[in-house]
Amino acid sequence: MQHRFQIAISAGLLAALWAGVADVFQLVTWIGFLGCSTFFAQTENGFKGMLMAMTTNLSGVFWGWLIIAGSTFLGSPIISYAITGIVTSIMCLQASHKRLAFIPGAFIGCCITFAMNADIAAIVPPLVIGALLGYSMSLLTEQLITLTKNRQNLSSQVTSVSDNAAEER
Repeated sequence: MQHRFQIAISAGLLAALWAGVADVFQLVTWIGFLGCSTFFAQTENGFKGMLMAMTTNLSGVFWGWLIIAGSTFLGSPIISYAITGIVTSIMCLQASHKRLAFIPGAFIGCCITFAMNADIAAIVPPLVIGALLGYSMSLLTEQLITLTKNRQNLSSQVTSVSDNAAEER
């Protein structure tokens, strides 16, 4: 981690902002942090990474809802186990589609759905904002890295000019 300081600044600032926004709008903070974590865990960068985080997490929300709804509707524990197994297999198989290739993202969305008892209205907004949060953190980190490099270059140029002026005297 070459740029730990810049990462720490951007993550800290935006995490604090997210915590405040989540509090004001009564969103579940930890769900947003899982969406953000998904962004950083998958391998795509930038906007594509944000879309990957969103699509895999939201697919998992759907699959979790399907397991809960199917199990509730059919009522039998044995059938619930079978539904869980079938849907888990589908979550893995969906990774053959390029936009759904990050399997852990689907499992994260599914687990959130279980934890929130399929309250989709409480799940989706912070999960989507979380992916945006991760993307924003990466953009801010890039800006801080650029600023740091520009400052270092300017500092070395000033030092070089003053060294040259001292040598000329």
